[in-house]
This record gives sequence, structure tokens and C-alpha cells, in this order.
Amino acid sequence: MAKIRVLVCDDSALMRRTIKSIIESDPRLEVAGTARDGKDVIEKARELRPDVITLDINMPRMDGLTALKTLVEEAIAPVVMVSSLTQEGAPITIEALEIGAFDVVAKPGGTVTIDMSSVARELISKIKAAARSGTARRLARRTKRGAVLKRKEPEALPRPRPITERPRERLARPSTIAPPKPSKLPPFPAVAIGISTGGPKTILDVLPYLPEDLPAAVFLVQHMPPGFTASYADRLNKNSPLTVLHAETGQKVEPGTCYVGHSGYHLTVFQKIKGDLIVRNTKRPQHLFMPSADVMMDSVLSVFGSRTVGVLMTGMGDDGADAMVKIRQAGGYTIAESEESAIVFGMPREAIERGGAEVVAPSWEIAKYILKGIKKVMEG
Repeated sequence: MAKIRVLVCDDSALMRRTIKSIIESDPRLEVAGTARDGKDVIEKARELRPDVITLDINMPRMDGLTALKTLVEEAIAPVVMVSSLTQEGAPITIEALEIGAFDVVAKPGGTVTIDMSSVARELISKIKAAARSGTARRLARRTKRGAVLKRKEPEALPRPRPITERPRERLARPSTIAPPKPSKLPPFPAVAIGISTGGPKTILDVLPYLPEDLPAAVFLVQHMPPGFTASYADRLNKNSPLTVLHAETGQKVEPGTCYVGHSGYHLTVFQKIKGDLIVRNTKRPQHLFMPSADVMMDSVLSVFGSRTVGVLMTGMGDDGADAMVKIRQAGGYTIAESEESAIVFGMPREAIERGGAEVVAPSWEIAKYILKGIKKVMEG
């Protein structure tokens, strides 16, 4: 089996050696070359045609963000950002994900660090996932279609393209776990969205196309490193007609508002005795992902019952797939992103295969199906 060829770009010679050593510790990987800055990585990427590129952000001559735009436009290879992920650097890192970076790995000790061993396994796994994903080809198609959106006002956005085919429908498989049945349903429905790798870019095909007066509350779980979800929520708020909030315990749940899960906590909903709904952040149960799409969706379902619209989009693994089955069995409406648009067709594929997807559609059609789903669960 051919090895995965990686091009490493960092302006620090120490970091290039350290990252190279980590990569070559895995027998499936090899370093095809190294680059010192953005201009250097573009030239060597064109020459070497690697399978994956690791890219720092802060570099001389040409920074990583500028280089990333060219690498994505030319669809040379998927890019994993390896950078110092501080709170101050969160907005630019999120911008890198929106431009089309496959994923992000944090340098735990800052811009130059010898303590990369703590993220070695993460770096290797994300490089392998990037190589499997075909991200560069998908991003090139999405860029040509206009999915890389530079927007100031939501009304200036191009509308999603019309539905071109009937959505595929599948019956949910039986489950031994009975979905919860709330004693009293809230007066408005909820939309529960789970998304991971490729999400910061792909979600821009959805949230900007939901109206300001959406008659439902939206709960969004995006797998993201700690310290970044607040900046992520802020960017979504600026690019969406909805009010987008970084979820904090005690916030009142209202329609027309999107609550973004706080990294390091699970996003859950609590109904008070008088019926008021509030956000509750919790560290229980223990889970590989915090926040977890499964935990969030289960919580939303326990409160909103059949008035739940579940959406599972691009990402590795199966977080959210079981909850999608429960939502569908409870009479809710479920939507899974199709392979056509998914950067990583992992989470939505699992939902589809387990029978948890009533509708399978590309990202640019999901907003329409959310509106359809809201109408359906309210009429049901």
C-alpha cells in the first residue's frame, strides 16, 4: 500500500523537524517535503503534488491564510492547519476553516513548541482522515459553485440552488430504546444540528438561508477545539439573519435564535416547572466529544418530542447517528447531508445506514428542508 505523502509548512525549522518526526513515526505516512512560508508551500505543492499539507498560519512573506486560499482554489491537496490556537487567534483560525482547511491541530505550547507529543496522535489521525476524504476535489467544486461566500449582508447572498431530485427516504430500523415523550410540548419546535469536520465552511450553506423570524429554536453542535466556539458563534451571528448565541447556562430558549454549543460542555435544554425553557451546559455524561451531537439531540428530543427536526452534516465518526434514529421514531423530521456535498461523509452516512434519515440532501438544499420539516412537525 502506497504511503500518504505529506508536505509540512512552518516558518520554524524546529517545528518542521518536530512535525516531520511525528509524521514519520507512522508507517503509513511519509514527508514528501518541507516549506518555510506561504509562497514556498504553494510552489512545492504544485511541484510535489502531496496527498496532504500541514500549514502554519503566522509566517513571513506570505501567511498561511493567504496560501490556503490558493491551495483550495487549485485543489492541490487537503490542508490541516497546525497552529498556535489561542483565544486571540480564534477568529483567523475559524476563517481558515471557512476557507476550506480540512481540520485544525493546536500547537499546545504556542507558535514554537517542543511539546507536540501531546497532539501527535491527533495530528496523525487527521492527516489520514484528510487523505481519505477527497476534500480538495469537493472544495474545488464548491468554490466554483460559489460556496465560498464573502458576505457582509445576508440579503446579498446567492440563494440556494433549486431541488433537482426527489430526496431519498428510508425507514428507521427498530430500536429497543423508547424515545422520550414529554408531558407537554413547547409552543414552538426545535432544530438540532450536529456537524464536525468541514462544518465551519458547510454550515454557511444553511444558517444564512434561515429567516430572521424562524418559528423554531436552533441548537448547533460543532466539534471544535476549546476556546473557539465563542468566536465561531460571533462569526455566525454576523453572517446569519438569526440571532446566534454562544450557549451559556440560564439563557432563555426562544424561536429565531441559534444556540452554539460551548466547547468542553454538553449543550442541553431544561424545562422549568412553569414551562420556561433554558439552556444548560453540563460535563455529564462523559463522551468522546464535548459538546456531543448525540447528547444535545437526546436532550432536545426529551423536551420537544415530535416537534424536533434533526440535522446531521459533515464529520468523522458517528456522533448524532443514534439520536437521529430516535428523533425519527418519535415522529420528528430528520435530514442527513448527502455525500455529494459532505467534506467527510462519516456522521451523515451512519445516520442514513441506521435508518435515521428521512431526507438525504446536499448542504445547499438543507435550509429548505429544515423549513419543510418545521412545518411538518407543527402540523403533526
